[in-house]
This record gives sequence, C-alpha cells and structure tokens, in this order.
Amino acid sequence: MAKGNFKKNLLKSVRAFSPRKLAVLASIFVLGLVVLAMAAALTWRLMKPPVDAVVEDESVRLTPGEVIQINVLNASGETGIARRVMDFMRARGFDVVEIDNFKSTESGSFVIDRIGDRSSARKVSYAMGVADSLIRTEIDSALYLRASVVIGKDFKRLKPFR
Repeated sequence: MAKGNFKKNLLKSVRAFSPRKLAVLASIFVLGLVVLAMAAALTWRLMKPPVDAVVEDESVRLTPGEVIQINVLNASGETGIARRVMDFMRARGFDVVEIDNFKSTESGSFVIDRIGDRSSARKVSYAMGVADSLIRTEIDSALYLRASVVIGKDFKRLKPFR
C-alpha cells in the first residue's frame, strides 16, 4: 500500500507544476550551467594563462657571467644620447667601455660586429631594439670590442628611449 501512495503523491507533485513553472525551472537550470561554465573558464584562464604570440629567442639574451664589451657611438647629432644608451646597456649586463661621436650623422641606428661574432652582435641589437638586418660586419680586432652601437637620428624608436 505504501508503494501505491508514493506513486500517487509523485504524480500529483509532477502535475502540480504548470508548463510555465517548468520553463522557469529549466531557465534557472541552464543559467546555472552557464555561470558554472564561465567560472570554470575563468579559473582555467587564471591557472593557465594564454600563450603569448611573441616567442622570445633565448639565444639573444645574455647568459649569467657572459661579458660583451661594446662602445656606443652617437650619430644622431644630439647631445647626451650616447650616455643614456650606455646607462641602459650597462643595466642589462653589457660592458660599455666607451662612448663617443660617430664619424658622420646617420639617419638610422645600427650595430657593427667588430670580431666576426654574429651571436654577440645579435644580443646587442636585440637589447637595443635594432633589427638583425641592420647588423654590419667591420672586423677591427684592435678595438678589443665585440660590437659597436651606432645611434642614428631614429633613436626615439629604440628601447632606451621608449
């Protein structure tokens, strides 16, 4: 008898819900699922941030204990530019042994590879924000430098001036 009463009571409670009440309950259920999914997505994003589109090339960073001796040559025609670049490069671990003026005024900045060590010149150009295509090779072992940074009139687009 108890089983029969249970079935009757269950059917009465199901019939008590009107279609409108069922639609409201279904909407609340769906909204609950959406909120739960959004909370899960937020948690996932916080725990695993998205991949950055910029791939850092570790070969262009100085390794601890690595010494790259450079000089900074001002070819911009403005005063104080080489000193600012020197401070910037020293803060990043480069050994700036000299600052001076370049033999002429240049419209664009570039890096000069002094000993045929393209890897060091790439590290210097990366630190300055100069494209690899602007690395020139002018070997002069008498300078005891790996590279020279020539700062042209476009100096405002370089990393030390941003």
